[in-house]
Amino acid sequence: MAIVRPFKAIRPQKELAEKVAALPYDVMSSEEARAMVKGNPYSFLHIDKAEIDLDESIDLYDIRVYEKARDNLHNMINDKVFLQDDKPLFYIYQQTMKGRTQTGLVATASIDDYLNNVIKKHEHTRADKEQDRIRHVDYCDANTGPIFLTYKHNQEIEKLINQSINAAPEYKFIANDVLQKVWLVVDDEVIAKIQELFSDISDLYIADGHHRSKSAVEVGLQRRLSHPNYSIDDEFNYFLVVLFPDKDLYIMDYNRLVKDLNHHSKEEFLSLVEEKFVLEQLVDSSGFSPTEKYTFGMYLDNSWYKLTARKNTFDSDNPVERLDVSILQNNLLGPILGIDDPRVSDRIDFLGGIRGIEVLQKEVDDNKMVLAFTMYPTAIQDLMDIADAGEVMPPKSTWFEPKLLSGLFIHKLS
Repeated sequence: MAIVRPFKAIRPQKELAEKVAALPYDVMSSEEARAMVKGNPYSFLHIDKAEIDLDESIDLYDIRVYEKARDNLHNMINDKVFLQDDKPLFYIYQQTMKGRTQTGLVATASIDDYLNNVIKKHEHTRADKEQDRIRHVDYCDANTGPIFLTYKHNQEIEKLINQSINAAPEYKFIANDVLQKVWLVVDDEVIAKIQELFSDISDLYIADGHHRSKSAVEVGLQRRLSHPNYSIDDEFNYFLVVLFPDKDLYIMDYNRLVKDLNHHSKEEFLSLVEEKFVLEQLVDSSGFSPTEKYTFGMYLDNSWYKLTARKNTFDSDNPVERLDVSILQNNLLGPILGIDDPRVSDRIDFLGGIRGIEVLQKEVDDNKMVLAFTMYPTAIQDLMDIADAGEVMPPKSTWFEPKLLSGLFIHKLS
């Protein structure tokens, strides 16, 4: 059963929250981050991407980057940009984008729940990315970016959360066209009841943040080794999360761009595609976004096509094989285009649906890419089914929006 705990958040002063809050470190380049923080010394990117305060030539994994992150965090705490709550609290984080609202509980989760698979995963992690965040967490002695968890909707939890957002929010501002609100849950009885209700939930699922969660767990295990007489109440046994009910979540399409046709002529390529897909050339040149599973958009040589997977070309009983991203990979990207491992291939790129179909098409029109595919979004139930089966999704299967901002909550490990 899930262990969900309140904690004493280190968080920005009310009037500085909008200036501090920043997009996650892994959705932008260092160059983009440097541009974002111009004129804003409070941005959390000074902590999450501390290389922006060092020479542009520095290696991202240089030890000085982590030392700078630690120093920037300490300085902002000393300068009272951040304050720490006096007692452990829960927090409610609500985001509204284009009329859709998701409301989550900010808390800490147990590293043992992660290890025992109460917190379920659906992605592989990369060792280099793990080591980066391990060092960042260790040097900062804190979880600085929340992990995005989901759970099957619970009416009693929803009721308590709705009761807690009747008051005026602690934070309210717009960032990246998303309305951001935060409330504090200070009532001890409500806090205890929320903990009790989550203890009856058998499974939590990582929606986004596999590298951050794995790294937080690894730091916790290292701290246990260096503190053999540790108490289970020590903060390094827990890590920062935001828990959203599954019904609130919105997964967007995660589209594909390919650099070449793998030495095939256009005619040869289209003929090979037709072996596994029904191929329909479209008159409309404005683009095609699939509206149902097993269909794909394809842009090639100034023309859009609709692809529909043929029957019996995939295993509909297998939760991984029936994903649209798997069907495209197994029946086209791999066998026809020779992209056997999209995680490492330099011939494929990915574009989140938030960027729009126009950006995707422009990449091909500008001859940066030869081919583009638009995808039908993966469903949250697919994610849960795969995690329940102990399987993993293909890379770049889900794109969640809106992104959780970093800097509104910091969880200190000691």
